[in-house]
Amino acid sequence: MTQPRTLISGGVLEDGSTPHILVNSDGRIIEVSEREGDVSGEHVDHVDLDGRLVIPSLVEPHAHLDKSLTADVVPNSKGDLMGAIHGWRDAEAAGVIGHEEMVARIRRSLEMLLASGVTAVRSHINVGGPVSTRYLVAAIEAAATFRQRMDIEFVALTYMPMSGEGSDINLAALNDAIELGVEVIGGCPHLEPDSDSCVSKVFELAERHQRKVDLHVDETLDPSALTINDVVRYSRGSGILTTASHCVSLGMLPVEQVQPLAESVAAAAVSIVALPQTNLFLQGRDDPVATPRGLTAIHALLEAGVNLVAGADNAQDPFNFVGRNDPFETAALMVMAGHMLPREAFATISSNSRKALGMPEVSIQVGQPADLLAVRAGSTRQAIAEAPADRIVLKGGQVVARTSAMSEFPPVIT
Repeated sequence: MTQPRTLISGGVLEDGSTPHILVNSDGRIIEVSEREGDVSGEHVDHVDLDGRLVIPSLVEPHAHLDKSLTADVVPNSKGDLMGAIHGWRDAEAAGVIGHEEMVARIRRSLEMLLASGVTAVRSHINVGGPVSTRYLVAAIEAAATFRQRMDIEFVALTYMPMSGEGSDINLAALNDAIELGVEVIGGCPHLEPDSDSCVSKVFELAERHQRKVDLHVDETLDPSALTINDVVRYSRGSGILTTASHCVSLGMLPVEQVQPLAESVAAAAVSIVALPQTNLFLQGRDDPVATPRGLTAIHALLEAGVNLVAGADNAQDPFNFVGRNDPFETAALMVMAGHMLPREAFATISSNSRKALGMPEVSIQVGQPADLLAVRAGSTRQAIAEAPADRIVLKGGQVVARTSAMSEFPPVIT
């Protein structure tokens, strides 16, 4: 049965206009007009947005769904990055992490993301070591029921080492993950004994299997940690869509050093993902006075023309005890901690993220995908500030999630 056309009305754009948006059966916008077109005699579904602000739907470019919602069962007694890593590995060894509970947690996280307005998500999933591809299998199972509502891709976050002694088991698991259909190859070169060999192996496999690359890079305040240079070198001219996540050490460099480095990142077309929630939580614990923020060099990267993206990273797990799986929360932190303007911060969770993931642009224009979010706010600034729960989420013009909220103020008896 062919999907009918959809007429979306009652929404308000940032400029105050109230267009009627007609969406074709292929999910793309075919008409945007001030007046409702003549659709009499056609099978057309009607969606009334009841005065909500209409904006492109949101993107979560960096999640860890295999770890999400485990903060109450996986401890991090130190509160820092290595404490989280050790806590997670101890939980794995103790058998705390199981298939069915992971499937349930991932499904709950995807529900939270979808309800918040996310119609595209990229999640890193641990691959290799003692877990092999078990977490990826659970993630694929959990995602199956959401794939008509949102675009989902997984990154094989490969255990260390990826080269030299002890790497065979991890590379075998990575190849199995590729066979299972993982879309992106990842790893943590700055934690590897040989970062250059790690990055080389990742790009070799990405080229051979026509995959994207998304690496955890320089998640440290040590300004000498600059494996981003390896990523730039291998990415340049490769044609491989490449993302470097974290890049915290860039934020510790003086302007005269970070500027040429940022320009090299831009020239190589490498996207950088800032991850304010988790890095604000994990980084800087050894500096109780004038504590560094743990963010990448946001403004130097923007000035150089780098595609800057923002994600949540971890949500309610040992790497970040809080988090609502809502990109508006991330954007608010980019405004507050990253000193970005609201419109710039919104781009990091929408258009810039789509570019990093290799997805088509979304705007309310003819020919664009009707992947939209209607939120009870007067502007994107207000939406970021208040993160209203009242939202309608559309994928290809179809409503895929709807959340209502109501506040009551009963009379006070005096």
